Amino acid sequence: MLKAGVLGAGHLGKIHLRLLKQSTKYELVGFYDADEHNAKKVEEEFGYKYFNSIDDLIDAVDMVDIVTPTLSHFECAKKAISKGRHIFIEKPITNTVEEAEHIRTLLAENNLRGQVGHVERFNPAFTAVKDKIVNPMFIETHRLAEFNPRGTDVPVVLDLMIHDIDVILSVVKSKVKSVSASGVSVISETPDIANARIEFENGCVANLTASRISLKNMRKTRFFQRDAYISVDFLEKKCEVVKMKDAPTDPGDFDMILQNAEGIKKQIYFDNPDIPKNNAILDELETFAHAINTNTTPVVTLQDGTEALRLATKIIEQF
Repeated sequence: MLKAGVLGAGHLGKIHLRLLKQSTKYELVGFYDADEHNAKKVEEEFGYKYFNSIDDLIDAVDMVDIVTPTLSHFECAKKAISKGRHIFIEKPITNTVEEAEHIRTLLAENNLRGQVGHVERFNPAFTAVKDKIVNPMFIETHRLAEFNPRGTDVPVVLDLMIHDIDVILSVVKSKVKSVSASGVSVISETPDIANARIEFENGCVANLTASRISLKNMRKTRFFQRDAYISVDFLEKKCEVVKMKDAPTDPGDFDMILQNAEGIKKQIYFDNPDIPKNNAILDELETFAHAINTNTTPVVTLQDGTEALRLATKIIEQF
């Protein structure tokens, strides 16, 4: 089992601690948190070992799970890599693209593994249909959240939209051609609502909307491609696949048939896959363990995290 240590014991850090403790792939050694009062409270309540030195924790483990505020990701990752440790790092990978590139270089030079916590890649609704998403030409995403002070230290693009940016970049096999965007600050110092239009060189267009001051939560993405429409509800963990094929010469009474102006008939049918239940955060952590143990490429590489941050930065620059 890989010895794991967690940096950061906030809301998400405590979730990581619980899941690493449950995992059969890791031995949870302990955690470090810069807030000593919070750290001792977590230690007393849950029994996880608290290290009062970040260096002592890193020295004691094989893998460092970085769940600290984004501004500290870079320094934490550098320190872990300098000590020869593999790193799992929450999204966004770092505060700037330059920091992300530096971390990637250090990791490669030290022959270590790294994975970025873009958890929606492991959402069962997405994994159930990702193989059916082939050359999408229009993508629309809505990621809306009720207000929560957590995360408002960064623009909504880095807080919420970056999830959808990563998903889109994972299925569109083309370079970004142009970006246009707008954002509005309502309650925070940085934009709380944002919309971005991304055009790719292959002609695909993605329209992304994110808000953290909505009256309801929503995390939906729709993919449109030739002869298929695919909808993914990341929040409810549901998906729908609607396809079209040439209509039969003798359709049944309940067949859904469309006919265009040229007289071509198409049959609409549903191809909805089964959605297995899972814990996406546990899955991302355990697939990283597999990548370390087998010396293979992680599901969400540091390059993936860097490219998502690069595009998010371009969107923010449009505001």
